[in-house]
Amino acid sequence: GLHGSRRDTLHLTVSAVFDHADATLLDERIYDFNVERTGIADGRRLGIFLRDEGNAIVAGLHGWTWAGWLEIKALWVGPEVRGIGYGKDLLAASETEAKSRGCRIALLDTHSFQAPGFYESAGYREVASIDGYPSGSKRHYFVKDLGVPDRVR
Repeated sequence: GLHGSRRDTLHLTVSAVFDHADATLLDERIYDFNVERTGIADGRRLGIFLRDEGNAIVAGLHGWTWAGWLEIKALWVGPEVRGIGYGKDLLAASETEAKSRGCRIALLDTHSFQAPGFYESAGYREVASIDGYPSGSKRHYFVKDLGVPDRVR
């Protein structure tokens, strides 16, 4: 059949080095599938960056908003600017932008050796954790109600 002949022309590649555009393509295809299944097509990327005089990133956050949710994928503050409130500023800016996009809930995860206490102090509530990732540590999953009423459907 069709699938049998196609299998003869396709090949898997496994690599630790790949083009970020390829990963972005997968994200976009999954998004397209999600939109097709849910009918919700309001997804948008979100990037917030703190830059120095030379335009180098010294702190930042990225993620996306979709379906009333903000998903934060990464929040990093460089060592030279840690401990003076930039992490809190990035988080607050992401929540403000998410609310302007109609989001009601924020979602993120962190390791126990990263910043679970930081997120708790910012109003995030742990909803799950996985022991032993990595060994001797935990992976924590947090959500925060952004205080935006649900839209009438």
